[in-house]
Amino acid sequence: MNKIFLTALLIINLGLIFTSNAQLARTGVNEYTPSLDIDGEPINAHGGGALFFKGVYYLFGEIKKGKTWLVPGMNWEDYRVPAGGVSCYSSTDLKHWKNLGTVLKPTTNAPDYDLDTGRVIERPKVIYNEKTKKFVMWMHIDKNDYQYSRGGVAVSDVPWGPYRYLGSVKPNGQMLRDMNLFKDTDGKAYLIYSSEDNFTMHICLLSDDYLKPTQKYSRILIKRKRESPAVFEHKGKYFLITSACSGWSPNAASYAIADHILGPWSERGNPCKGKNADKTFFLQGGFVIPVNNKPGEFIFMGDRWNKMDLEKSDYLWLPIHLNGSKMRIYN
Repeated sequence: MNKIFLTALLIINLGLIFTSNAQLARTGVNEYTPSLDIDGEPINAHGGGALFFKGVYYLFGEIKKGKTWLVPGMNWEDYRVPAGGVSCYSSTDLKHWKNLGTVLKPTTNAPDYDLDTGRVIERPKVIYNEKTKKFVMWMHIDKNDYQYSRGGVAVSDVPWGPYRYLGSVKPNGQMLRDMNLFKDTDGKAYLIYSSEDNFTMHICLLSDDYLKPTQKYSRILIKRKRESPAVFEHKGKYFLITSACSGWSPNAASYAIADHILGPWSERGNPCKGKNADKTFFLQGGFVIPVNNKPGEFIFMGDRWNKMDLEKSDYLWLPIHLNGSKMRIYN
């Protein structure tokens, strides 16, 4: 009788332990997902990226505000709002965010200017250059038909801006659409972007001041039609998470690994596991944050797009689980 009781008790305790661990995992999933800033206002920083500098995280993203409209004559979900510029938020714990305002402002009634509200300003990312003591922002600049396809660059003396726009470029004469910015451990910086009409991704070494693309670049994920790159490094391995091209609608993520940032890259499939993994839990990623003072902890930042009302889009940030070269993301 006592043995039966102890066995039952052990099973119950083990069940509680597993349940507790599952609950912790679910809690951790949304532990860092942003919603409201410290003033109670919705955080508006889409397609964003984060910079950690002197004990503070800075979140940069697109301002999505205004009526959503569909660009006529396009054969894909080309929903738009007026380009709102780039916002910045700060936090010391990745949970409580202070709105620092619009750090790169758009202009109006200047249709030929990159930062006009009638243009596209997407996926801003910022890194710090120790040599020049400048904060450098790169972003995707485009027109509504997505044929302009350029990388815009801006600089500031402080992370919270304002940023001074320097202009845009097609790296090595190639299209630049969904993009990311990666600073390696040796201080070199790279642009990672969808190119060749989204069929192939490029990784391009930047100049020492991070302001210009060099002629050193590689073509990766050739003819795989991937976008929204998010790259990070861990223990000498480079990891790249991308999404398929399906407009604003969710699809399955895929990841690849490499021993060098320029490749070669080896595709490993969808890192997401569980219900709705084939839709990446209805988010589209775009950046990975290394958690300061927690080696091996990374957060996959994603937007849950509301394509019919882009201003109402929100976020889902999920922890990345690594085991050697294997990656798993759960919700």
